[in-house]
Amino acid sequence: MKMLINGELRDKKAKIEVINPYDNKLIDKVPEGSKEDVMDAIKAAKNAKKTMNDLSSRKIYEILFKISLKLKDNIDNFAELITLETGKPIKDSKEEIKRSIQTIELSAEESKRVYGETVPMDATIGGKGFIGFTIKIPLGVIGAITPFNYPINLALHKIAPAIATKNTIVIKPSSQAPLSLLKLGELFNEFLPPGAINIVTGSGGIIGDEIVKNTDVDKISFTGSVKTGISISKRAGLKKLTMELGGNDPLIVLNDADIEEAVLAATRGSYLFSGQVCIAVKRIILQNSIADDFLQKFVKKTRQLKVGDPMDPKTDIGPLIDENSAINVEKRVNNALKDGAELLCGGKRKANFYMPTVLDNVTSKMELVQEETFGPISPIIRVKDIDEALKVANDTKYGLQSGIFTQSIKNALKAAEKLDTGSVLINKQPTFRTDNMPFGGFKMSGIGKEGIKYAVEDMTKTKLVVINSN
Repeated sequence: MKMLINGELRDKKAKIEVINPYDNKLIDKVPEGSKEDVMDAIKAAKNAKKTMNDLSSRKIYEILFKISLKLKDNIDNFAELITLETGKPIKDSKEEIKRSIQTIELSAEESKRVYGETVPMDATIGGKGFIGFTIKIPLGVIGAITPFNYPINLALHKIAPAIATKNTIVIKPSSQAPLSLLKLGELFNEFLPPGAINIVTGSGGIIGDEIVKNTDVDKISFTGSVKTGISISKRAGLKKLTMELGGNDPLIVLNDADIEEAVLAATRGSYLFSGQVCIAVKRIILQNSIADDFLQKFVKKTRQLKVGDPMDPKTDIGPLIDENSAINVEKRVNNALKDGAELLCGGKRKANFYMPTVLDNVTSKMELVQEETFGPISPIIRVKDIDEALKVANDTKYGLQSGIFTQSIKNALKAAEKLDTGSVLINKQPTFRTDNMPFGGFKMSGIGKEGIKYAVEDMTKTKLVVINSN
């Protein structure tokens, strides 16, 4: 596949190989873009700003709606490409595309609701006789950098709101999974002016660095690691920033919880896409009195998961994105076992696969739970009461989402108040996300919010108009 710059597909002699994580076979090669390529893309995006701004909101709505219909006609093709390049089970890849269609539809609707407001000028001294109102105008060029785990939907949370607000965009996909986004770019390019959307593949140190530093880029939207996020914030200059930098999401289960529901939620939340999800359940915090009952049921559910070929519709657990990722998970589990954790099931690696694993007697000080571990791991931390549970849940540098299972409204409200996360889910795992909700964390989990309405707001700037009617 080729890069998309100024409405044209561009190839290069230098290539990046895209490998199937399941069998380590070559799927395709993409161009290894240069600094000149990304500068051309930014220039094209800058030049396309006027053309985009001249389009009516109605026209933008129609374009996005047509794109959503085109994607709907190609669900299977896009889902298969996601599974090939990421190892995500095909049933989950199809869900990603269905959500992606909805993300575009929501953006189409929001394109017609970019409102300003009236300002009561006469509420202040000297304001009588003046009429004031605000209008929302596009920021300009949006720079986006996306990860491998949701290569279509996470990208669309940047692309679709940008187009809805008549911005242009330059996006760098993950080098491990660029194919589905390049294919999506071709679809967008059918309906948008040249330069409105540009996709440049290549090294983050070259492509990403230029997007971040270039003064013609007005906003950076980044999903990735804390380390890279901090680097971006230091180098971006006077740009708006939205950064989702991962999570260490806790799921608390209290003694008054519906245990069966909590077990189902923990299973889904811990092992979705082999745990390679920023809002996956990374820690399960159990009140002592129900811990043994929960674990008996949870280990049974974990052992029932089907591990294997991600193209098989029955597969629950596919490979991690590469062998180094699987080795890293293996090391953290082994270190936890050396430090006193107890292995209840799993704990084995084969090439890129790591078996679904439950570890009991984990403590908050172990690296396994202090850092974000991207793997199918369920660390169990036992606590005596809700106060200890909340303290343990907050004992992390991350604060993306959290969940608690309880039948007590008092406990639920206490958790909602005390949990230091961007979202608190009551009787639901923190892996839950809808595409219209405000999404973004506290602490080192990032800054700003995604979710279509909130992204639209952040991709505009406010202009005040004052009329002297005296």
